[in-house]
Amino acid sequence: MSTSSDPGPLAAGSRRTQLAGVAGMAGAALFVAVFTILGWVQPGYSWTSMFVSELSLGPFGWIQILSFLLTGALVLVFGRGLAAQFSTGAASRVGPLLVQGIGVSLTASGPFTTDPSAMFEQTSAHGLVHGIFGAIVFTFAPISCLVFYRRFRRDPNWRRLAGWTLAAGIVLALGIVVLKISQQPGSGLFEWKGLVQRVILVAFMAWIFAFAFRLRRLSHVRRHGPPAQT
Repeated sequence: MSTSSDPGPLAAGSRRTQLAGVAGMAGAALFVAVFTILGWVQPGYSWTSMFVSELSLGPFGWIQILSFLLTGALVLVFGRGLAAQFSTGAASRVGPLLVQGIGVSLTASGPFTTDPSAMFEQTSAHGLVHGIFGAIVFTFAPISCLVFYRRFRRDPNWRRLAGWTLAAGIVLALGIVVLKISQQPGSGLFEWKGLVQRVILVAFMAWIFAFAFRLRRLSHVRRHGPPAQT
């Protein structure tokens, strides 16, 4: 009898989910790093009162547009890896689809640049399209956290992430309500809408990063086995 073993579908699936984990971590880190650095160097830009998408309008706008495209593609890869990881049980269908929807929406929102937030109720066609895809991202983000929380609280491999996932979902939901209020020119938060949006985005991307890190770690263990005991 041969002692060689074929890695087969299990190893291939582990490689896919490991790649997905790396993609999720890279996408989350890239997106936050780009809008943070551009917010510092963009002339005339205020990170407290202007949206992240408005970085696409300045002299370095192509960088933010590229960030949307790359981040969206990486999140989509992450979402497809989640579909391979969670093939059955709670969140196995809806969860990965939500994450993939976020990835597609981030990618699509890149070429359709937003309108300046100072142009209240003056929306161009490309600004309208950007707003639609942005609304999908901000709607799916808290829902995806709450959907995966159902899985994490019951799954021993993911239980350590359950509390953080629930907290992220609550923070995102409350943050989006505050963001809607801050977009009204008469509100006292209008000059802080950029900061409010950043809190939401950083919270969501931090969750994506933690989720992807755990996915990669579990995939590595499945493929190579646990570390040897000494």
